[in-house]
Order: sequence, then C-alpha cells, then structure tokens
Amino acid sequence: MPTTWIVTRHAGAIDWLKTRGIEGQQRDHLDTSLVSQGDTVIGTLPVNLAAEICAKQATYLHLSLTVPFAWRGKELTSEQMDRYGAALTAYHVQIMSNAIF
Repeated sequence: MPTTWIVTRHAGAIDWLKTRGIEGQQRDHLDTSLVSQGDTVIGTLPVNLAAEICAKQATYLHLSLTVPFAWRGKELTSEQMDRYGAALTAYHVQIMSNAIF
C-alpha cells in the first residue's frame, strides 16, 4: 500500500492538510530512501530531493503559498495559510544535466 509522506515541521500546515482530509506519515526531514514507487510526498522540498522522489515514480505535491514579507519565518495557522493562497501543486522534477563551472 502506498504511503503519503508529509514533510513539514509546521503545525499549521498539518492542520491545513487535515482540513482537506489529507493525512500521512509526518516527518521534519525526509530520508528519500524510505520513498517507494506509488508513494506521495507533500512538502516544500529542495529541487534535488523532489527529483529523487520523482525518479522513484512517486508523486511530489509542493505546498506553496504567498506569504507577505512581514510574516516570513513565523508560524501560520491553517486559516492564515488559506488567506495567503495555500495550494498543493503536483510537480514532476528530473535532472537534466550536471553543470560544471
């Protein structure tokens, strides 16, 4: 059975997902070796980790919102996340090449 991984340390994000009926294995940090084909990973991950997830044929859902500068670095509630346009967007990320400078 596929696993849903929720990668966040923010209680407001977990609450926001729960209000949408989304629950899963919550982690502050994700060891990508735990992810399997068919799993879903939800979070705001660095592009290299998103590429690793997609290479395993798992789904990456990016949790995004537009936070005003004054609110950056502060904990948000589920309601505040709605106010700032929180959304889940599926991305397929793959490595195209390694640049050498």
